[in-house]
Amino acid sequence: MAQKLSMKQRYSALTRDLDWTPDYVDPARVFPYTAFEGIKVHDWSKWEDPFRLTVDAYCKYQAEKDKRLYAVLDGFAQGQGHLSLSDARYLNSMKLFLQGVTPLEYAAHRHFAFLARYYNGPGPRFAALCQSIDELRHTQTEVHTLSTYNRYYGGMHSWPTMFDRVWYLSVPKSFFDDAMSAGPFEFLIAISFSFEYLLTNLLFVPFMSGASFNGDLPSMTFGFSAQSDESRHMTLGLEAIKFLLEQDEANVPIIQEWIDKWFWRGYRLVALVAQMIDYMLPRKVMSWKESFELYFEEQMLGGLFKDLEFYGITPPRHVEHAIAEKDLLSHQVYWTLYSFSYAAAFTTTLPDPAHRAWLREQYPDTFERYYQPPFDRAAAIQEGGGRFFFQGLPQLCQVCQVPMLFTEPGDPTTLCQRERVYRGERYHFCSDGCQWIFDREPAKYVQAWLPVHQIYQGNCGGPTVPDVLAWYGIQDGDAGSTSARSTTPTGSAGTPKPRWGLTMPVRAITEAYEFPSRSRAELYGDDQLVHVLWKGNMLLAAAATFRVPRAMPWAEFLAGVVDPWAASDPDYRPGTGRSWTLDGRPLEPRDADTLADLGVGHKSLLTFDT
Repeated sequence: MAQKLSMKQRYSALTRDLDWTPDYVDPARVFPYTAFEGIKVHDWSKWEDPFRLTVDAYCKYQAEKDKRLYAVLDGFAQGQGHLSLSDARYLNSMKLFLQGVTPLEYAAHRHFAFLARYYNGPGPRFAALCQSIDELRHTQTEVHTLSTYNRYYGGMHSWPTMFDRVWYLSVPKSFFDDAMSAGPFEFLIAISFSFEYLLTNLLFVPFMSGASFNGDLPSMTFGFSAQSDESRHMTLGLEAIKFLLEQDEANVPIIQEWIDKWFWRGYRLVALVAQMIDYMLPRKVMSWKESFELYFEEQMLGGLFKDLEFYGITPPRHVEHAIAEKDLLSHQVYWTLYSFSYAAAFTTTLPDPAHRAWLREQYPDTFERYYQPPFDRAAAIQEGGGRFFFQGLPQLCQVCQVPMLFTEPGDPTTLCQRERVYRGERYHFCSDGCQWIFDREPAKYVQAWLPVHQIYQGNCGGPTVPDVLAWYGIQDGDAGSTSARSTTPTGSAGTPKPRWGLTMPVRAITEAYEFPSRSRAELYGDDQLVHVLWKGNMLLAAAATFRVPRAMPWAEFLAGVVDPWAASDPDYRPGTGRSWTLDGRPLEPRDADTLADLGVGHKSLLTFDT
């Protein structure tokens, strides 16, 4: 008589016991991707499975959760539930979620499916398979959850297109593209550990708590439905790092550098969440500062990394800069989105008096002193019948692709500028963290698809703002901030082209990993990109980037490029710029000098004050 297997025996029989060792094909050909990163694994059987479910049990469990979720979605739709939201402005946060997070779920599904085939051990293969199914389910349920609002509100109709093209969505897209183009072990540290374990509470909890506080029953229910999945994903991240650390001591320095890199990459990504918490939720849950202190400083630095000290792992490099930014981050990012919201698929508004009072209470040392003044000036422009916009395109960080809006450590009034010259081309970074990441693998990051540079190369639909927005998939009414849109070219006059206004090698499976820069000078013909920064002006969120002819005279550059952009600040008077610098060196230009005569090169940085 056949003996009934215990749950543990049945799990083993249907997962690990189905594995076999290939003997007629070289294992290196069967699993070609797990050697080039330098990670050593001696015993794959030591992997502790975090899922502990067979496929049939897993599917039954998820089906029950789906039944409950879709019952809530149907009831909400039939009862006109969208009218019960705290305020229609709340949907800006859900637009950002659908445009920026849902595509990441699908990307994770694809790559975990890939890893389910190519890990050597049956334990991690099965774990990757289950997470792949999880991520696909999350993609589907998030789309279905938010489809209710798509019937009534703009900005949700073209999210896959927007994710691939829109400027602020290049931040999450570049993060995941970076991870997917890495090796299988680095991907685990990037996504399962650094993102799912270190930072997921900073991403997931604020969105779902915000849904609960603001009457969004479908999104809140989805959050509860996905909660057990996210717990498993966090467990997978912790198991992955402990498994690799215990396999060989030589793995420790490799993993430490991955933690250093992916903490900073993930932290720059959740900057979008920081502004959402403080500015997009009509009913507040907690501030970004409170969230960061609880979910990262207390739980991760005070708990997780204390445990990892046993393996020789230390807190991430540059974490002190992240801690120092907790009083600044959300305000800097939201002001930037406000300044460019004519090119976004959501609305931005000025904080009302009650909101400002809350911000002063949450950020007593920074908001009133540094960030209320720009809002006051924008409010004065609005009372006069106008609307403040940044009249140009921002300078972008080569690594995180966020506009260069972050400030120097310890000085909230000075924008941070870092640069490297690699193989004769200049690259700029928003922070020491992003510069360090570039220095490790410059051959990878020179390939970055920076939206501003691609617009200037003519690859984004056309030379006018409406052309670019149509290419983005943004329609009238998606953002509600259309007064800055026009048929004028996206930069200065003088050419019909679009104008808005110590390293280590990459660890790669191929021996020769060298690719040309996507922003190299030859792509701009007789023109070049030039960055211009008005030092000390907190109304202008970042330096501006322009495409201009190398032969353009300085007087024409000032009158046709700098002055129109600087006039974003209504107090600017043309020709009042002084104390010019070129790439950090004093510059004394004469009107007749061309940019080439002055030594202004491709991607040079010009600064001035008034």
